[in-house]
Amino acid sequence: MAPSIFTRHPRYTIACGVGILIIVLLQMGGGSSYNGMSAFPRLYPPGKAGSVDVAWRLKKSEAAYQQMIKQRAQLIRQFGPTKEDISPWPEHREFYTLWDFFTPAFNCPHETERVGILGDGGKWMCGLSKIDPKPGCTIYSFGINDESSFEAALLEKTQHCQIWGYDFSVEDFGPEVRNIPYLKSRSHFFQWGLSGEDDPTANPPMYTLQTLMKMNNHKFIDILKVDVEGYEFPALRSFFQAFKGRQLPIGQLQLEIHADRQPGVRDENRFTEFLKWWEELEEAGLRPFWTEPNLVFVNINRGTAPALAEYSFINIKSDNELLY
Repeated sequence: MAPSIFTRHPRYTIACGVGILIIVLLQMGGGSSYNGMSAFPRLYPPGKAGSVDVAWRLKKSEAAYQQMIKQRAQLIRQFGPTKEDISPWPEHREFYTLWDFFTPAFNCPHETERVGILGDGGKWMCGLSKIDPKPGCTIYSFGINDESSFEAALLEKTQHCQIWGYDFSVEDFGPEVRNIPYLKSRSHFFQWGLSGEDDPTANPPMYTLQTLMKMNNHKFIDILKVDVEGYEFPALRSFFQAFKGRQLPIGQLQLEIHADRQPGVRDENRFTEFLKWWEELEEAGLRPFWTEPNLVFVNINRGTAPALAEYSFINIKSDNELLY
């Protein structure tokens, strides 16, 4: 039988011991304070209380986003060569769709998580841990459709948030909120619609976002969810115009875009009008950090274009918690 390391020459035993010690020290990472994850190097420079880290990430993300805008122009020249020549959903086997021109090239500088049910109804959020402790946190949700897992989860995950919901097609939030007393107590529901113009005498009553904020005496919306079947185009354009030259008073936007339902837009102008509207979002400071195509819609409506997509944005031009 071969001798064990303890019965070999003492120098051999010492060498083995030193080797084991070195391996252990390497595994420990020299006492790194990186939350027990010393095996993974830091991907960004260390900062004070995260502020420098976030500023660095935002700077890098904006540089990447500006590069994407240049690539968008290149893609238009490749398949156009002008924007007027682009079809949102080409029919001659071109290798693009509308969404390839509008990629979420920005990164949320904090944690991202999907809130609400899997499938249609859930949304991707940025930095809920930054919003959780905020006193007076305000959420607006347009388009309820009797399914409120997203709204319920937001209320569960935050300490002080209250939510204002609007949908003329239903009478209240879904059962996820209305049947839970401690969640319902932090919710406010109205059977009104979101539009680009105020029309309170219409049936149903329609209001702009800026008017609703005035009616509710709100100066800032931390989380804005919009799913209004095409009305997002005039409603958000009106909102941007109302705050032109000022900070847009929202922190982040969860938006379902219905690209085939732009009111008053002819088919041949859909790309140019969509591009113009999207550039207004960008000018206002909104940066997309996530997208999710609505494949449920495509599956139900076989043969239709993939015209619906969920996008999540953060606002980099307003003074909000996500920038720190």
